[in-house]
Amino acid sequence: MNEELVVLYEDNHIIVVVKPHNMPTQEDSSKDRDLLTAVKDYIKTKYDKPGEAFVGLVHRLDRPTAGVMVFAKTSKAAARLTEQMKEGEFEKKYLAVVVGTPRDRRSRLTNYLVKDEANNMVKIAPAMIEGAKKAVLDYNTLESAGQVSLVDVRLITGRSHQARVQLMGIGCPIYGDAKYGGDSLKKGANLALFAYSLRFAHPTTKEIMTFKVFPPVENSPWKFFNVPKYINVVKPD
Repeated sequence: MNEELVVLYEDNHIIVVVKPHNMPTQEDSSKDRDLLTAVKDYIKTKYDKPGEAFVGLVHRLDRPTAGVMVFAKTSKAAARLTEQMKEGEFEKKYLAVVVGTPRDRRSRLTNYLVKDEANNMVKIAPAMIEGAKKAVLDYNTLESAGQVSLVDVRLITGRSHQARVQLMGIGCPIYGDAKYGGDSLKKGANLALFAYSLRFAHPTTKEIMTFKVFPPVENSPWKFFNVPKYINVVKPD
């Protein structure tokens, strides 16, 4: 995958980019082009750096999930952003199109999740099960259109496949999610989960920075909703 890297912001300490759908955040067993390598290549080329450029990975998005991500350009920035993650000061918001309509328009979901590494699946499990990790998210149903609904999701914790599994757990899997039953309406569609907002303190200046981007609003299923109404950002031409 050789998509041109979309850079939203860059300085000496951080770089904020948009991850495409179906691109690994970092190298995996598929050996497909990954975002971390793409960012390193971008920096190496732009600044004509010898050897491999340092890029710190401080958070991840699942391969099928697209959206905004920040990478560190120094080890100090990486350490400070990672600390914000641990302290819950790193805010990530997602838009998701789910199959059906949540029974409660808005709610906080708290579950314990266990990952089966063999088949890369996560399931909801009792808290006392070995390896179970607490997962918490807040969601708000914004609109419904026929068989699907647009939902705003804020992750309180950052577990693997968290939004996908927890929304499936209330009977509303994410549209296009073949792994968790969200492909009942259409097979082969991209996962309709998009990290649209990222908020954190700059690792050196401490300035609060917020970055927002639109999902592919022209494409199905996003086009069924008035997405710009819910994202306070000027849509790019």
